[in-house]
Amino acid sequence: MKDIYRIKANPHALKENQVKGEKYRITVLTEGLVRLEYSEDGVFEDRPTQMALNRDFAPADFRVLHTKDEIEVHTLRLHLTYNEKAFSGSGLSIQVKGNVSNYHSIWHYGEEIRDLGGTARTLDEADGAIKLGHGVVSRFGYSVLDDSGSQVIEEDGWVCPRKKGVKDLYFFGYGHDYKEALKAFYRLCGKTPMLPRYALGNWWSRYYAYTEESYINLMDRFEAEGIPFTVAVIDMDWHLVDIDEKYGSGWTGYTWNREYFPDPKGFLGKLHERGMHVTLNVHPAAGVRGHEEMYKPMAVAMGVDYEHEDPVSCDVADPVFMEHYFTYLHHPREKEGVDFWWIDWQQGTSSRVEGLDPLWILNHFHFLDNGRDGKRPMTFSRYGGPGSHRYPVGFSGDTVITWESLDFQPYFTSAASNIGYGWWSHDIGGHMKGYKNDELTARWFQLGIHSPIMRLHSTNSEFNGKEPWRFKWEARKAMELALRQRHRMIPYLYSMNYRSYNEDLPLIEPMYYEHPEDGEAYEVRNQYYLGSELVAAPITGPCSRQLNMAGVSVWLPKGRWYDIYTGMIYDGDRCLRMYRDINSIPVLAKAGGIVPFTEEISAREAAGNPASFTVCVYAGADGTFTLYEDDNEGCGYEDGICVKTVMTYREGMEGRDTDAVFTIEPAVGDLSLIPGRRRFTVELAGFLPEAAGKVRVLVDQKAMERERVVISYKSRKQALVLGLDAVDVRQRIEIVLPAELQVKGNGVKERVFEFLNQAEIEFELKDAVYALVMREKRIPVVLGQLEAMGIDRELYQALTELLTGM
Repeated sequence: MKDIYRIKANPHALKENQVKGEKYRITVLTEGLVRLEYSEDGVFEDRPTQMALNRDFAPADFRVLHTKDEIEVHTLRLHLTYNEKAFSGSGLSIQVKGNVSNYHSIWHYGEEIRDLGGTARTLDEADGAIKLGHGVVSRFGYSVLDDSGSQVIEEDGWVCPRKKGVKDLYFFGYGHDYKEALKAFYRLCGKTPMLPRYALGNWWSRYYAYTEESYINLMDRFEAEGIPFTVAVIDMDWHLVDIDEKYGSGWTGYTWNREYFPDPKGFLGKLHERGMHVTLNVHPAAGVRGHEEMYKPMAVAMGVDYEHEDPVSCDVADPVFMEHYFTYLHHPREKEGVDFWWIDWQQGTSSRVEGLDPLWILNHFHFLDNGRDGKRPMTFSRYGGPGSHRYPVGFSGDTVITWESLDFQPYFTSAASNIGYGWWSHDIGGHMKGYKNDELTARWFQLGIHSPIMRLHSTNSEFNGKEPWRFKWEARKAMELALRQRHRMIPYLYSMNYRSYNEDLPLIEPMYYEHPEDGEAYEVRNQYYLGSELVAAPITGPCSRQLNMAGVSVWLPKGRWYDIYTGMIYDGDRCLRMYRDINSIPVLAKAGGIVPFTEEISAREAAGNPASFTVCVYAGADGTFTLYEDDNEGCGYEDGICVKTVMTYREGMEGRDTDAVFTIEPAVGDLSLIPGRRRFTVELAGFLPEAAGKVRVLVDQKAMERERVVISYKSRKQALVLGLDAVDVRQRIEIVLPAELQVKGNGVKERVFEFLNQAEIEFELKDAVYALVMREKRIPVVLGQLEAMGIDRELYQALTELLTGM
């Protein structure tokens, strides 16, 4: 095969890490990761597989004890016992050392694995929860991945089946060090590549028979409404669908429908001029039939009788077919302007070669082929099993439009991180069936912008579009705010994109990654870390019609937390119900958090590195954030070609005991990648208005001229705002203000009034509640009185949130 299809792998383990017998091999890869092989002929596999690429781990520290009947292998984390016979429950066991579980931390071969879940191939037709596959982390301290049936990858890049009857398992026993387990997984299976920057913007997708004119008109409308998109997803009607029945179904196709798209190259060029990138849908299963414009050259290449129009079968088990598949079917479209492909494989896991899943091989080779010219590759397809994180982005399939579907997706997304799968893309708003509910769709948008990928989609129905103007005004406003906010977040998301690659930490992390010993972290299944600085708790149920708000149960870890949208500040180490109107969900920044945004949100602007930022800083603890930038579409990041800008917030620094100092360090790296001068707007949340008269701005230790600084205050967010004139990126910026001028509360009376004013409850009840809040300063007394009044439970919980924030 071509060189581009040969992967980089280091599959040979160190001999010194291996314990071998006549028919078994145990490889201690790390103190918590062990490979277990059994083969009757004593021949073991040292080639890469679909899942495992790299076994060249550093020398491991372990001891081997031989007794009359068995061997024991000890590492710092594990104790393995094995009778040196065919693997069995009585003959092979591994115990995770330490106080992980009272009696569940020992595994016997063949036992059912009870872990924290991984992900699934698809959510097609899911209406709520589905069963998940395995991941590599468990509250019991271990999990097991079975690699016995996966294909082997040969030196020329092609695959071949494994020898039958062998056992090839990987035991992950990291206790509750979940991040270490995940890093070992990535070390074994390969890193998650970075996405191109444009992939982090909004994607427009709809199964609908657009024409070139109607599609461009729609993009014009979005632009006029100030709604940005960076990716155009063209579903299957781009190609010929209504074909002669002698050729079968039009579900598969590679020939443009010239009636709809008379000038494909010109059409794609118009989208590129807007700053958009394009993917086309393809269902490859039916192969190439006689009606396709590339049928004859493809048939000749494959030795098929083209004179009788015999079809060219889609044989993904044939390397010759796969090479011609790209050469004749995809590369011509890419020359016209297609950027990547949406591989919509729905035909199961069988192929001509036993054990070879067509989905996996399509994902694997599409990703490699997409990078053949040196650009950063990407594909878009369903999950093909462990190791699929190497081929982002994931298409989760056609979900049903219900609250139950929405409620499952946050958990589904975060659990996928347990198998290293960090870039799921869902049909935001749901795909099919179900019902129209404006509030449901708005909440789905809000989940979408706080997800790995924000892609709207819907099935082929005149009534099922996701254009915001099709919805009632309140929902429309919330949707538009969400779409713009996604683009504002790109500097933060792109830095997390690099973190995912460099530090092996997915964008979305279950709460138990950071808090493995806190039971509450396992209970809030729909709550997750969104990168290093934020926690999101999507609202996945309808609002109370009396309160005009919807609630979600939230667990706050220790520390102080700021809602980046409402400005509410909370003391942590507790659970509570949070209530939000249609405009937002709880998204919380930790004290010391630093989050860079930008107002440069058009598609053209979003594809590049901004000249201006809004940096939100949250007082109450020290913090550090590194803004990462590169060329956004190439692979230079693999060689460290980038720019990093470190930002720090410190309270009580040495020599400045009473000061709070926010610092933007000089940019470091290849400065040709970014603008030479930049404007920063810095929002310092958690400070009193009086701080405006005390703040100082230094550039390279010299005071910035007063006329170059615009100071204001956002009362709702209790944030001091400094708009700085453009500064050379090689200069150091410091903002200094008194640490003691931090806020001590949330403006409870004002917030309670606003809440009661909009609530649709009895006027006398409003008056009674407000009078109580106004006259009684002791919060426990207020809560007791409210309880005694017998008010509605949700009303009580909503008031409790406001009264007990901090």
